[in-house]
Amino acid sequence: MLAKHLARQKKCKLEGRRPSVSVLITTSRQGTNVDENSGFIGDLPLLKSYDKQDSESDKDDDILLSGVSAPSDVFCSVPGRLSLLSSTSKYKVTVGEVQRRLSPPECLNASLLGGVLRRAKSKNGGRLLREKLEKIGLNLPAGRRKAANVTLLTSLVEGEAIHLARDFGYVCETEFPARQVAEYLSRQHSSDPTESYRRKELIHATKQVTKELMDLLNQDRSPLCNTRPQHILDPSIQRHLTHFSLISHGFGSPAIVAALTAIQNFLTESLKHLDKMYPSGNSLSVSSSQGLQDTKPKDLGNDLKK
Repeated sequence: MLAKHLARQKKCKLEGRRPSVSVLITTSRQGTNVDENSGFIGDLPLLKSYDKQDSESDKDDDILLSGVSAPSDVFCSVPGRLSLLSSTSKYKVTVGEVQRRLSPPECLNASLLGGVLRRAKSKNGGRLLREKLEKIGLNLPAGRRKAANVTLLTSLVEGEAIHLARDFGYVCETEFPARQVAEYLSRQHSSDPTESYRRKELIHATKQVTKELMDLLNQDRSPLCNTRPQHILDPSIQRHLTHFSLISHGFGSPAIVAALTAIQNFLTESLKHLDKMYPSGNSLSVSSSQGLQDTKPKDLGNDLKK
């Protein structure tokens, strides 16, 4: 059965047309390896793999919601853009997410929103989408112009953007060569005890500032998927973080935290390497520390400015 569907997909590709939805869904169901119950995948908001239940409810994915809908209500389900065909995931898009995409800073028009929701282009596609939005209390004027520049992130729904951020975080945490990079760069400063001491002070200062930024970003409580958490930060900074989250659809802050985590690991490994070269009890290190006592603040200030 799977071979037959793969053959149909290949034929469609050769003929220059897209395979039918049934071909894609059947193929992904039979070859999916996304485990929604695993620790890493299971805690993703609104993330689920294709399963038997989908086959019975494919027609219900786009059920029109009547009256005024709650932001947490599901508007539709969208197949992921970044997954391989053998492990396609499906993400639920809530009414709240659609409302965020129609509001500043993006202000998507009917054409772009239809692309995000993976709706096939048709003669009356824009009108049908506007009618569906009106039934849940959302207004999308005809002829509307987008407000923000279109990026690759524009095509992602929030569930997939968060999934991408978490995968990126996992790779940064487990695969970034922090120790090797730290040892390579520290060799240039390990010959002189005075230079090593100054570098250690700079690393400690960098770790502190980096941690402050990570702590701030980890307190970001921008609305995402079916959640609207209570704010922790002052509104004067939270509104800017929310703007960043709306533009990146939840990818931005977690991705930066992931990169900063890799940097923190690099800094920690750098300190370990320098401590190995010049242990704290080393007489050279102590004498260097005493010799720099008067000039250290000035030198550190100049180094930080550089």
